[in-house]
Amino acid sequence: MKQVFLTALGILALLKSYTQQAPDTTGYENRKLKIEEVNLVSSYYGQTGDHGAVTGGLGAQKLTDIANVFDIRLAKYDRKLRKHTFGLEVGIDHFSSASYDKIDLKANSSASWSDTRIYPSLTWTVENEKKGRSFGIGLSSSAEFDYHSFGANISFTQKTRDRNGEFSVRLQGYFDQVKLLTPIELRSGAGGGGGDGYDTDNRTTVAGSLSWSQVINKNLQVMVLADLVHQQGFLSLPFYRVYFNDGTVHQEKLPGSRFKIPLGFRANYFLGDKVIIRTYYRFYHDDWGITAHTANLEVPVKITPFVSISPFYRFYTQTAATWFAPYQEHTSTDKYFTSNYDLSEFNSNFLGAGIRLAPPKGILGMQHFNMIELRYGRYTRSNNMNANSLSLNIRFK
Repeated sequence: MKQVFLTALGILALLKSYTQQAPDTTGYENRKLKIEEVNLVSSYYGQTGDHGAVTGGLGAQKLTDIANVFDIRLAKYDRKLRKHTFGLEVGIDHFSSASYDKIDLKANSSASWSDTRIYPSLTWTVENEKKGRSFGIGLSSSAEFDYHSFGANISFTQKTRDRNGEFSVRLQGYFDQVKLLTPIELRSGAGGGGGDGYDTDNRTTVAGSLSWSQVINKNLQVMVLADLVHQQGFLSLPFYRVYFNDGTVHQEKLPGSRFKIPLGFRANYFLGDKVIIRTYYRFYHDDWGITAHTANLEVPVKITPFVSISPFYRFYTQTAATWFAPYQEHTSTDKYFTSNYDLSEFNSNFLGAGIRLAPPKGILGMQHFNMIELRYGRYTRSNNMNANSLSLNIRFK
């Protein structure tokens, strides 16, 4: 946790000169590129459990992850007074996992014990504020030892004439390469697909998203969301074991395609000037047999005009995938098989709170340093997996 706060302090020092700049109060739409917003999010996640998929549904699920995400948005107006917003986000996660280290059951420590993931992204949005219309494109990448991904997206947004409604459409594509790092006892020899001796395989994900938001009155805002997601390619995880009822061990095998349909509804109710009730519900179904429901409630409360707390609670429930069975319950007649408890039937609860400071003169007297938020959550799952998360969000604007 110490590393999270040291990182935050480092970013504060880097941006000190920016926070000392005087704000533009003229209202002139500057055609020069300028910093609009800078965010830093540092987080810690720690997990325990006893259904490790690497060891066939039994064994430790202990995992820790420290993540830092830095994002900056710059904006300018062109000659037609269209607003161009450029976004750069860079994320770095470092995790260590006792369960992943069991890819080699005899090793005291291996390359899979810990890994670092780096995921940069770029976005460009053009907004015609007069017409209430915007268009955007984006590129992203993610890389770690056994996984590389490239993504692209395109989006369009149109507001209604009275600006109380907004329609958005977004199309995303992800093109992944998976290194086939199999359990050591199932390896037949060095592969020829990668420079380090591992074979590789590919997967593709295409997702389309639609949303409609509407201001009902001064107190109520609602949003409806719908997604269609299709995945194709190697969708198993190569180092997950499955133990059959005859005692033999196999590599997880799942279908080569998956179709997902998430549908969501969001409603925010402003209960006076000090309380907001934020609600969210999502229905999910896929052709692997999973049906899930998510219900989320968050209630930000202003303690003072500049300090607020936000208790939150999320409940989640899902049915098991058709291909899931626990340790030694699969048979030799099964076409597909997994003992990954993320695909099992379970309920989960996520409970926590955040505290947010946003004084008008800025944090520590730096006017551009206008918000800091700390959030903690406790996650529990009915199949004996638990986790704690802590995040720090700092914003400059």
